[in-house]
Amino acid sequence: MSSINEILAGHRFFRGVDPIFLRILNECAAMVDFEAGEIIFRQGHDAKRFYGLDRGRVALELHTPGNGTVVIETLGPGDIFGSSWLFPPYNYEWDARAVQDTRAVAFNAECLRDICEADHDLGYDLMKRFAGIMRNRLQMARLQCLDIYRLSDGSRL
Repeated sequence: MSSINEILAGHRFFRGVDPIFLRILNECAAMVDFEAGEIIFRQGHDAKRFYGLDRGRVALELHTPGNGTVVIETLGPGDIFGSSWLFPPYNYEWDARAVQDTRAVAFNAECLRDICEADHDLGYDLMKRFAGIMRNRLQMARLQCLDIYRLSDGSRL
């Protein structure tokens, strides 16, 4: 089994991060496993962690009135999720559910916020990386919303 440092060094999200930063991030990290179907977190709950997927698949889901659950995006190895740890009030924006048996690196949000506050270079590097991910997720959610409001005949409300 790989160490957290080895997993982070090979993880797509952390590619190119200064090795010193990886060692610092390792202080806030732990390996976690989820079984297929397990809810990892729920929308509105405290964002105490963010995750870097090592193996398996995770669905980001949104509950919509009258339409049930909509999958915004399905993630795989090399993806991250749980970026709500960055912004007050630190509540998750979606549900996350393991689609397959999943292994991830879980980062303690409070620990990370403290480290980013103490080391602004590391904080800025992480912020730039998260900004790109969040932009893409917003686009995915926007496209899903367009599909939700499309009527069965193809017209829109």
